[in-house]
Amino acid sequence: MFIRTERSIKEFIQFYPIVASLVMIHIALWLLIDLLQLQFGSFLYEWGIGSNYLVDQGQYWRLVTPLFFHSDIMHMLFNSFALVLFGPALEQMLGKVKFLVAYLGAGIIGNIGTYAFGASEIWNVHLGASGAIYGLFGIYVFMIAFRKHLIDPGSKQVVMVLFIIGLIMTFVRANINIHAHIFGFIGGFAIAPLILTNVRPFSPWRNQQRYRDDDSIQFDPKRWKKRRVSKKNIIWIVVGILVLLGILGRFNIL
Repeated sequence: MFIRTERSIKEFIQFYPIVASLVMIHIALWLLIDLLQLQFGSFLYEWGIGSNYLVDQGQYWRLVTPLFFHSDIMHMLFNSFALVLFGPALEQMLGKVKFLVAYLGAGIIGNIGTYAFGASEIWNVHLGASGAIYGLFGIYVFMIAFRKHLIDPGSKQVVMVLFIIGLIMTFVRANINIHAHIFGFIGGFAIAPLILTNVRPFSPWRNQQRYRDDDSIQFDPKRWKKRRVSKKNIIWIVVGILVLLGILGRFNIL
């Protein structure tokens, strides 16, 4: 479920338009706010960042908009990487509309949890897609517990290893919005039984169409055999990437 077999970015966008669009929004906002430091970017940041104090003042859109902003490049890359890793399988299984509803719904529940239990001082702000990402974890954990036919053993192992690592890091690392992580996970878990009705397991064969430049559709029956990777190794690959990102962020290399 988590091994990417797309031949190009164009093909990834065609197969998973919602995941691709969310990642592009993350990158675009980072470019406007952090890299280019445009005035319009600063306006968007001030308008959309999460703040319990400002929600108290009636700015309820801030329960949604923080999902698209990130504090720095490492924060943006980490969440975008997690979305690219865990989002595509669910987007195929649920369809574009239900996936977007589940993603935003879990993220909003995470921000509501932050509002209900977090500090409301004006200088306490929060941002990031982590609540929504943990919502995806909630959906996968629900499948592992109650819809075992929807997830294969290798993918189950990947989910549980990374979920446990993420849970530990939630309470160990500084400047983590614990409420968003916990309530985002709860939101995804609660939404799961509503959206998993009549859902089929993920299958790369549903993405078997290959598009030529002239938009004609072709398929190579040996394509997936060429790209097969051991599912036992994918855990260590993913963990290694996460550790590398954490080290780079800690020493401000990126």
